[in-house]
Amino acid sequence: MADALIFRREDRLAWIGFNRPESRNAMTWEMYDALEACCNRLAEDDEVQAVVLHGVGGEAFVAGTDISQFAHFEAAEDAIDYERRIDRVVGKLERLPKPTIALIEGACVGGGAALALVCDFRYCTPSMKFGVPIARTLGNTLSMTNVARMVEMIGVARTKEALMMAKLFDAEEARQAGLVNGVFAAEAIVDEVTAIAAAFGRRAPLTVQASKALVGRVLAERRAAADAGDDWVAACYTSGDFKAAVEKFLHKTPFEWTGR
Repeated sequence: MADALIFRREDRLAWIGFNRPESRNAMTWEMYDALEACCNRLAEDDEVQAVVLHGVGGEAFVAGTDISQFAHFEAAEDAIDYERRIDRVVGKLERLPKPTIALIEGACVGGGAALALVCDFRYCTPSMKFGVPIARTLGNTLSMTNVARMVEMIGVARTKEALMMAKLFDAEEARQAGLVNGVFAAEAIVDEVTAIAAAFGRRAPLTVQASKALVGRVLAERRAAADAGDDWVAACYTSGDFKAAVEKFLHKTPFEWTGR
């Protein structure tokens, strides 16, 4: 397991830690690969009764994908392959046949928001900021499947706020929207989430698994095909705006949005 993604077992609970605090736990390709491997491993582990995902350092759950990895993007295939890769990894987490819990402190944005959305339960501290502020930062877009997940979780109006207005939701707004299941103080959240996760040991395993699987089937029936948004993925990622935004991040160069 890569050092940037920490896996540990405590009794019958598995903990997955995103461990790049100096970059607010932004995801590298290796971290996505390690997370996918973790999901494959956990799917076959009958001893694990629940999985908790968390960021290391207390400042962020995950602050998106590491933007430096976009520097080589040139063609539409680069963008579509990237979104398919994220869909595959996020989908593995979504379909993991065990209860999953996101323990969120601080920034939960971009790819981090996608990961948190597919967890079965989300608990946060008051410092949480949740959203996908790409209309303000990179000028790219989410995949069709990740847009569907946002609409399912927070509704059409709030999804438009998140994506079109680049709104970040604080902990109380997220609680009111039903995005998080609870808000705990920073000094208490680990103990609270541990107790919640451990309680699955007192639930009927087949009922828990069946309930998750059946809800997943309902959602799958409602969603558009994964490639239904490829035209916009290609348009955004191959735009001059996207390239300029990546350059700004990497080299601190100024730019203005052009819509091209």
